[in-house]
Amino acid sequence: MAHEPPAPVGRRVAEEERRAVGSGASLDDVARLAGVSASTASRALNNHPQVAAATRERVLTAAAGLDYVVSPEASRLAGGASRTRVAVVVPHLSRWFFGRLLEGLEAGLREGGDTAVDVLLFLVGDVAGRRAFFEHLPARRRVDAAVVVGFEVDEAERARLELLGVHIVSAGGPREPFPSVTVDDHRAGRQAVDHLVHLGHRRIGLLASQDPDDRGPDLRTAAYRDALADAGLDVDDELVVRVPFGGPGGADGMGRLLGLRHPPTAVFASADEIAAGAVRTLRRAGLRVGGEISVIGVDDHPVAEMLDLTTVAQPVHEQGVVAGRMVRALLEPGGPVPVASQVLPTHLVLRGTTGPPP
Repeated sequence: MAHEPPAPVGRRVAEEERRAVGSGASLDDVARLAGVSASTASRALNNHPQVAAATRERVLTAAAGLDYVVSPEASRLAGGASRTRVAVVVPHLSRWFFGRLLEGLEAGLREGGDTAVDVLLFLVGDVAGRRAFFEHLPARRRVDAAVVVGFEVDEAERARLELLGVHIVSAGGPREPFPSVTVDDHRAGRQAVDHLVHLGHRRIGLLASQDPDDRGPDLRTAAYRDALADAGLDVDDELVVRVPFGGPGGADGMGRLLGLRHPPTAVFASADEIAAGAVRTLRRAGLRVGGEISVIGVDDHPVAEMLDLTTVAQPVHEQGVVAGRMVRALLEPGGPVPVASQVLPTHLVLRGTTGPPP
């Protein structure tokens, strides 16, 4: 039986580009709306240097209006090689958590595979940037999978992601209906506050992160309230201080707690960076941390060991590795589909900043 020879790459790219995913729009629709030929639209979408800037912008605007997405297969054919492209969306880059998780993610993506992997990093650091990213996501996002790191995806954002027609994985954020890997933040908070209660503390303060970009539930604050209630202790709202994320916020919040008529004998900080600021304030005030007042954090940030800070450790790097493995499993033809959610364990790390009340 005679076999038809494969079509030239150029023609195959054009055919694949016409198979738009999500909205059903085609390359011809984009070209017609932009007032250019299909070949010009294709070159504009692929950032060809010979396309005028005004023409490219017109094509991109048309593609965005139609929610058009070039298929990953077309992009691979145009590149002439088999490569896996993974979009990674993060709200922060300067924080240790995100850098550490991204290291694990890349390791998981490259683990035991022969296919080349391109990681495309997208920073959505504020509300406006995040809104703009999801609004313009379908155009120019020729990827095989998308990983969202450290934030909750709302319904509108999920709909925009699904327009890509690719697999979605969440890492280091709340559990999602699509494959995700995370820790139980409520359990981590309980481990921290229960430790203070078991030491005998009855007046326990909370330094909670007040991050304007966090839209998910504050499970660590909920854990603080639940732990006190289970111990038969009333929650004194003057002991709950919300501060900007980071050391300066923790230092300021600790100062406010020390200024109370009846300061706490122990403080739970919702992150180690906040706890580090609290420890600085206490030491500058001449108080013996772990003796006169106890402090505990969450995460096991590298600074925790340097400060001898008691904390609840979460496996940040491992969350990234597992997320990378999830992506690889989803992209493997006929491979096992990963479970919808994996929750990795946290554990208490005892150091010198906690002890019985004086």
